[in-house]
Amino acid sequence: MMSTVETAFHTYLDLMQLYADYAAAVDAEHWSKWIDFFTEDCVYKVQPRENHERGFPLATLALLSRNMLKDRAYGIQETLFHDPYYQRHVVGVPRILKHEGDIIEAEANYSVFRTKLSQETTVFNVGRYIDRIRITPQGMKFESRLCIYDTEMIPNSLIYPI
Repeated sequence: MMSTVETAFHTYLDLMQLYADYAAAVDAEHWSKWIDFFTEDCVYKVQPRENHERGFPLATLALLSRNMLKDRAYGIQETLFHDPYYQRHVVGVPRILKHEGDIIEAEANYSVFRTKLSQETTVFNVGRYIDRIRITPQGMKFESRLCIYDTEMIPNSLIYPI
């Protein structure tokens, strides 16, 4: 039987793995894997910091269920036309804010770099994730992922998830 310290350590390792796997899936454009990181009833928002801090609901992107995530993934793959680019996430070490039962509230800083073909890499988006994570029999899943970006401006358009 594991001690409380061992259990907390393994939970933290699982959380770090969740963040790393999420970034890897999005960077590799594995959209079906991206959907699998979320519970059925989930919230995924990309929102400017100013709106979040003032309690304003306006978000650049707001997906309010797993079905909406599926629609977004379908749109990325089948209907959206844009200049192709790669993105690469650098995610800071997550900080657990609260852990009660099978729910973890955590946050981590992130930066997303974008590389268009035959162009220099640029900083695309920087901010922090504010997450509510449920521990399920299938592993940790996001119930809510808020991507709170620091600037009010996003260059061009937001195609891929943050």
